[in-house]
Amino acid sequence: MSNAIPIPSPIPDPGARTPAGFEARCAALRAALRAMRRVAVAFSGGVDSALVLRVALDELGRDNVLAVTGRSASLKRSELEAAEALARSLGAEHVVLDTSEFDNAAYLANPTNRCYFCKTTLYEHVRPLLASRGLTALINGTNADDLTDHRPGLAAAAEHGVRSPLAEAGLTKPDVRELARRLGLDVHDKPASPCLSSRVPYGESITPEKLRRIEDAEDYLASLGFREVRVRSHADLARIEVPATDLPRLADPQVCARVAARLKSLGFVYVTLDLAGFRSGSLNDVIRLNLPVRS
Repeated sequence: MSNAIPIPSPIPDPGARTPAGFEARCAALRAALRAMRRVAVAFSGGVDSALVLRVALDELGRDNVLAVTGRSASLKRSELEAAEALARSLGAEHVVLDTSEFDNAAYLANPTNRCYFCKTTLYEHVRPLLASRGLTALINGTNADDLTDHRPGLAAAAEHGVRSPLAEAGLTKPDVRELARRLGLDVHDKPASPCLSSRVPYGESITPEKLRRIEDAEDYLASLGFREVRVRSHADLARIEVPATDLPRLADPQVCARVAARLKSLGFVYVTLDLAGFRSGSLNDVIRLNLPVRS
């Protein structure tokens, strides 16, 4: 894992939007995993890494696959519990490692490449497992669509020789969800749940206390039935994002009053609803628009 290995480009696929093209990509995924022989899967419990884990188990067998999850203050407790339950249901051996990104001042400063420092820490913690278990590859759940997004963690993956079999096979996010559905994975339609630090604007420092407040706020909104929600933490202001179809329900005066009271009890001074609705990675707008990062 010491040599940097760039992520290969997706396989050429002239039939990308045809059933035959989809089947070819799935076959390429299975072939790539068989060639790796013994793997550790960086496993978050989301649909991407769950699919990689399931197909790796199918192709290589339980004795040749290890699921690894990094635990820190940036991971929701409910997400860790869900990952553990999913690994058990798949019959996978699962190791949870305590990572140390919160010891890294560069990570805590929350620059636009924050994810690089987090993933670097994760891969460094996993490295000894590969050597001790005789594993030949560390793989992740990066899909082909991720290669076009702002993903600093991909640089860390390349530096540590981490493979991305979904991306290598050209499987997009819709492909991943479809194959996961066909394989009977309950998480096939699970909303993405990136780390809690992704709720904090770049340049605003990361602290465990701040992330716990965000987690408690999102858990409360989830308890009200909002399945996909982000609480973006702008200092003492909570900016809530839900899908546009959920805006009318959240904007109900009685619901507004309950949500505002709850979030203020957690320490937010102001609570606002983002009228543009949920957008994955909305805090990356400062990058897309080339705006200055405030500190």
